[in-house]
Amino acid sequence: MDDTDIRILRELAGDARLSYNEIARRTGLSVGTVATRVRNLEKQGVIKGYGAVLDAEKMGYGLVAIIELVISKGRLGEVEREVAKNPNVYGVYDVTGASDAIVIARFKSREALSMFVKSLLASEFVDRTLTHVALGTVKEDFRLTI
Repeated sequence: MDDTDIRILRELAGDARLSYNEIARRTGLSVGTVATRVRNLEKQGVIKGYGAVLDAEKMGYGLVAIIELVISKGRLGEVEREVAKNPNVYGVYDVTGASDAIVIARFKSREALSMFVKSLLASEFVDRTLTHVALGTVKEDFRLTI
């Protein structure tokens, strides 16, 4: 990636709905250059996809949980991949410290959260969970800023 790619990515990160014409106008590049570079960035996996940023609370997912997992028997990757399949899960991270992984998820109700945590604990390789419930959200934006 070079400075030209970064300029294009900065525009797309701000508004993924911009046309190639508008990106070209804002960056001073030709439309063909923008189109070619965007396609290359997509092929390289730098651009993983496009989507709308939805307000989770307005969609009914007002309960945020940060769940620490202690995983046994060297099955960290296997457990993480399985947990990541759940549509309520925003992120799954390997971490250092007393826990092996942290899961960030959103739920519509305490009951839904409870069922999720119980399903984690029912997993053969999850030894323990520690669940934190967010009382408020000051900032939540998982988009990369460049």
